[in-house]
Amino acid sequence: MNTIISKISELLKDTNDLIDFEEHVQIYVYDLLTKLMGSVFTQLNQTIKRRMQSKGWTVEREDEKTIQFIFGAVRFTHTLMHDINGKAHYPFDEWVGFRKYQRHSPLVEVKVAELASESTYRETARILSEWTAVNLSHTTVGSMVKRVGKAQAQADEELLAELEEAAYLPKGKELEFLFAEADGVFVRGTKKKTSHEVHHAIIHEGWSKNGKRISLKNPQVIMTTKPTNDFWKEVQAYTANHYSLENTQVVTNSDGGPGYTAERFQEAFSQSSYPVLNQLDSFHISKALNRTFGVKKSEFKEGVQKAIKEHELDDFIRWMDTLESTLETDKQLEKAEDFRRYIGGNWDRIFDWREKVENPPKEARGMGAMESNQRHISFRMKKRGMHWSLEGSEAMVKIKQGILNKTLRSVYLRDQRRSVRKQRDVKKVVRMTEFLRQETQPSIGAKQGKISLNTAHSSAIGQLIKSFR
Repeated sequence: MNTIISKISELLKDTNDLIDFEEHVQIYVYDLLTKLMGSVFTQLNQTIKRRMQSKGWTVEREDEKTIQFIFGAVRFTHTLMHDINGKAHYPFDEWVGFRKYQRHSPLVEVKVAELASESTYRETARILSEWTAVNLSHTTVGSMVKRVGKAQAQADEELLAELEEAAYLPKGKELEFLFAEADGVFVRGTKKKTSHEVHHAIIHEGWSKNGKRISLKNPQVIMTTKPTNDFWKEVQAYTANHYSLENTQVVTNSDGGPGYTAERFQEAFSQSSYPVLNQLDSFHISKALNRTFGVKKSEFKEGVQKAIKEHELDDFIRWMDTLESTLETDKQLEKAEDFRRYIGGNWDRIFDWREKVENPPKEARGMGAMESNQRHISFRMKKRGMHWSLEGSEAMVKIKQGILNKTLRSVYLRDQRRSVRKQRDVKKVVRMTEFLRQETQPSIGAKQGKISLNTAHSSAIGQLIKSFR
């Protein structure tokens, strides 16, 4: 401890201002921590090696490995061994949870993916280099995004596979009402004049009020660039695995476009014994009105709006007939006919769901959360002329989904988390007293070739090892 205090005092004396001082302290602490971690890993490797030797494993060689953590590159020695069947292992790597060929810690990989979900790959690399000891190229950032996004996609595929193979539906949460909205947004592909549709669904249990603020209750999203049928299978798999909908009234909302029809919702929520209510999204009605009549007020626009609001079909037809009689160009007439077909074709879906049920919840509100939530996709994937490969776009939307649903870290770390049995075995292997009795091993990260375990280092290592007991 005295050595650390002396070093910090020396840095304070030799620097010109507090910014310079803090930067140098950060470098010193990172360097100290990486050396300590390297020493810990190397000596733990020796403990595990001896234990495996007692079980008949043989040593082939000692190798050096570097893992990039948030605080720096940790260098250590690990042992390549063969089990009694001749199969090769790095037992320390398997114990601690490192994948084969892994070069970055799980936290680095997940943080890169989370940052990249809001910033470009180059900007993500820049932010990391300024705020941490991690230095990556933008191409490495892209590779990590694909790896992390693939983990979330695989978790969704496994959920679907479990549902298809199950003999009966799992028991889920029972609700009086469940709400769902779905729509798509297109992002540019890497090939000229190509695009990928991101299918997007929001499922929630209603609304919560905190003061004047209204928010969705337990919202969950499903996002994918896979074909439409696969998207709806994911929606169905999610709801079937989380809810028992037999006695639930499902209320849905969409623009009625291809892939988001009332029939799609009915099929996805067929578990419910009630017909699914599907209403035409009010935002898209307003958008269609402005596209046809312009944004300014007019007699025709107000008349059509009133007919739609009061659900008077005869009045709607009369206003549209009158409007078309005044139009002079084929383009104007075509635009009016498109609007007539859109509204007329969805006439039975133009309603407020609260007027269709006997006892709507007290906090019930109108549907229409999708448009604002589409910004999660559009703000990241449609700005500055971005172009996406199919693999890259699927990885990005799955990362977005994992972050919003708070599942990204858990599904990514699932294969690297120690089981209860394995953790119990770890506690038997790693004992504080046994660790500190070992001879100090050479550290790859030390320029002099070794790190002496002085009082400060021993104390620091002791604190690290306590987490294993």
